[in-house]
Amino acid sequence: MTFKAESLGKYFPATASLMGKSLWSEFLSRLPALLDEETLAKEFADFISQNACSSYARDLFAVERERALVEAFPEPALPTSHIRVVNPSLRIVKIGFRGLPVLLNPGAEPRVQPEKGEEFVLAWRMPETGEVHTEAASREDLLALKIVAEDLDIRHLARTGSATIGALADVLCRAAERGLLVQPCSKIQRDPGIFAQGVVTDEEYLVARGFTLQWHITQACDLHCKHCYDRSDRAHMPYDQALRVLDDLYAFCNDKHVYGNVTFTGGNPFLYPYFFDLYEAASDYGFGLAILGNPVSSAALERIAAIRKPSHYQISLEGLRERNDAVRGAGHFDRSLKFLSNLRSLGIDSMVMLTLTRDNIDDIIPLAMLLRDYTDTFHFNRLAMVGEGAHLLLPERQKYKAFICDYLRAAEGNPVMGLKDNFLNIPLHRQGRPLFGGCAGFGCAAAFNFVALLPDGEVHACRKLPSPIGNIYQSSFSEIYDSAQAIRYRSGCSACASCPIRAVCGGCLAIAYGYGLDIFHERDPLCFMEEGGT
Repeated sequence: MTFKAESLGKYFPATASLMGKSLWSEFLSRLPALLDEETLAKEFADFISQNACSSYARDLFAVERERALVEAFPEPALPTSHIRVVNPSLRIVKIGFRGLPVLLNPGAEPRVQPEKGEEFVLAWRMPETGEVHTEAASREDLLALKIVAEDLDIRHLARTGSATIGALADVLCRAAERGLLVQPCSKIQRDPGIFAQGVVTDEEYLVARGFTLQWHITQACDLHCKHCYDRSDRAHMPYDQALRVLDDLYAFCNDKHVYGNVTFTGGNPFLYPYFFDLYEAASDYGFGLAILGNPVSSAALERIAAIRKPSHYQISLEGLRERNDAVRGAGHFDRSLKFLSNLRSLGIDSMVMLTLTRDNIDDIIPLAMLLRDYTDTFHFNRLAMVGEGAHLLLPERQKYKAFICDYLRAAEGNPVMGLKDNFLNIPLHRQGRPLFGGCAGFGCAAAFNFVALLPDGEVHACRKLPSPIGNIYQSSFSEIYDSAQAIRYRSGCSACASCPIRAVCGGCLAIAYGYGLDIFHERDPLCFMEEGGT
């Protein structure tokens, strides 16, 4: 960078103020009209060595010089690298005084008197906004920069140090949020040729920034629900293999540049003999954690919370008390309400899920009204007529269509009523209202931003229907995710390809499967997109 002597006051206002008008003018008078950064630094060092200047003038000048060089860096600084990199605009300078960056803020009060002591100062341009920041580096900042600059494996660092993988991953995450690091784009993206042809073209619904492993760690269950989709006998996964699963999931998410989440479910995940150990191990990896299960004791909840509170704990109810207990067992409804209160007392977000059938559809909105004092979120999913659920029925399309519209109206006055069923987007679209992400944030997202892992290692595109795409004992998550079977499932139903809301809908493959349809070519039979009305 070349500086004009007459313009130096613009780049070094704090230094000029520190030196005073007379001394600063004398310094400028000694300079040639143009000079590069190295010559400028040498001239300033020579000048202050010959004149009575503040002890920290040299360091303040060095900090302002680094900021000036960053301001001259092209805007915005967005590399095309496919790996996490240090922000290319970043400059770092080692100085002998602490507290200098605050002096660069005009009018900063109170003025902090710098103290002697080694400090590293960072100057960088934010990748998205172009805003220039100048701050003292924390130990965490320096660690993040070292990890990335030296391409260190945080799994190895965790094994040889005192920090967990998750703690180190958080360090990198915070550095990226501050703009010190530039994250590569997620590799989990929808095919725009299939999913971006309608009214939904927002990147939010086409690019996944997180990936969830729905981990059915055991088939053991303390309930026997009438609609259970799998009561098969599957041996639970050995603990050492489960730890390898976590490591492989971490490698997969790291390669795809997404945040990893583990949702523990079953059966009842608490009946897995190593559940608490596995939960803690997943926490140590830094994965987001959630639980889909049954009500458990306060002691079990407290033990989980002591490790790390899950993002949410989801239980299921199948209607009001009488109808629910006919499906899930006598006393289950009251136990569930008490359990929801326990979750709230521990500060754990709760969700209640209902499986919609012909029998309980009229219970849903009254149940949601009752639950507004008990839970944070209420959702429903339609019955997948597989497993023991094959003996139950879904409502007729017109009944279901009317219910969908009633649900949306009721949700406007009930903050716990969430939107999950993909077909809720149909009336929203017709009314010109904002759409939402559907079942998993991307409509039917089978094998896209989540997969289901069963206790015996089978990996399925979606747990609600038989959809095997590989086995974790035989292949890695990367191999399974990129397999032809997985690609077929996440392409969804071809009959939905021209739908204007395809990216946030796609119906439900499991529903079509339950009706005996060709799920890749015949749409969900309850779809009412082509019918009139709202």
